[in-house]
Amino acid sequence: MRSTEAGWPALDYDEWKDSCATLHRWTQIVGKIRLAQAPAVNHWWHVPLYLTARGLTTSAMPHGARIFQIDFDFIDHQLRIAVSDGQTETLPLAPRSIADFHSEVMRRLGTLGLPMRIWTTPVEIADPIPFEQDHVHAAYDPEMVNRFWRALAQVDQVMKEFRSRFLGKASPVHFFWGSFDLAVTRFSGRRAPPPPGNPNIPDLINREAYSHEASSCGFWPGNGGFGQAAFYSYAYPQPAAFSDAAITTGGAYFSREIGEFILPYDAVRQAAAPREMLLDFLQQTYAAAADLGNWDRAALERAPS
Repeated sequence: MRSTEAGWPALDYDEWKDSCATLHRWTQIVGKIRLAQAPAVNHWWHVPLYLTARGLTTSAMPHGARIFQIDFDFIDHQLRIAVSDGQTETLPLAPRSIADFHSEVMRRLGTLGLPMRIWTTPVEIADPIPFEQDHVHAAYDPEMVNRFWRALAQVDQVMKEFRSRFLGKASPVHFFWGSFDLAVTRFSGRRAPPPPGNPNIPDLINREAYSHEASSCGFWPGNGGFGQAAFYSYAYPQPAAFSDAAITTGGAYFSREIGEFILPYDAVRQAAAPREMLLDFLQQTYAAAADLGNWDRAALERAPS
C-alpha cells in the first residue's frame, strides 16, 4: 500500500483493534529475537524496535561472525530478514495466525543459518497464549496498519526534536513491543527507589527499567484497555502535587486511574499546528516532573535551536 495522504492520519482504535492485537504479538516475536541476540544495555534499551521510512526494524544484530536484521515493511506489507552475507528471506504480512507467523519466521531463520530459540509467552498482555498455540489472533488490515505506522512516523519526528533539547541521560526514541508504544525518557541522574510490583512485568525487568528518576512520555494506539490512541507522560517516582500540575495543552488531563497525563491523539491530529501542540504537552509535563522533583534543569537542558 502506497498512501499519498499527508499529515497525521485518522486512527480509530475500534477500526483495527483485532489487527492491532495480531501486530502486537508479531512484534513481540521479532522483538524477542532481538532480546535473544543483542548485548544487554541498561534500562532494556537493547530490546526495542525503531522507526524506518517503511515500518519498524530491529536494527543490526550479531549472530556469530555475521549480522542480520528484521524489518517490518508497512508499505508493501512484508517482513524481511536480511543477513550481512547477502542472503534474504521475505514473507508477506497478511491475515495469518500468531502460531503460523511464529513457525514461518523461525523456519526462515533456520534457512538462513540463524537458528535460535525464544521464550514464546507474550509479555505485558492479559491472558497470554504462547505463540505456537495462538490460533485466535489472525487479523491484518493493511490500510489500518499503514495508518498506524504513518502516525508513528509523525510522532517519532516530534519526540526526537523534544529529545534533542536535553543534555542529560536520555533514552533513544524507540518502540517497545511489550507495551506496544513509542516512547522517550529523560533522567535526572539520581537513583530512584525500587518500583512497586507489576503483575504484568517481572520484577527484575521493572527494577532495571526504573532504577533512576525519570520523566517519560510516549504514544500508544489504544491497546491495553485505554481504547483510544493517545499520548501519555508520567514521572517516576511521582513527585507530590504532580497530578495537580497546571498543564494547559488543550485536551490534556491527568488520569488518576493510570497515574499519567493524557493527551488524546485526535486532539493533536485535528489541531491547527499538531507538532507545536504535542511539543507543548511534552515540555509542560516534563517541566512539572522536573520542577516538582527538584531536577537540576540548568545543567540538564539546552534551549531549542
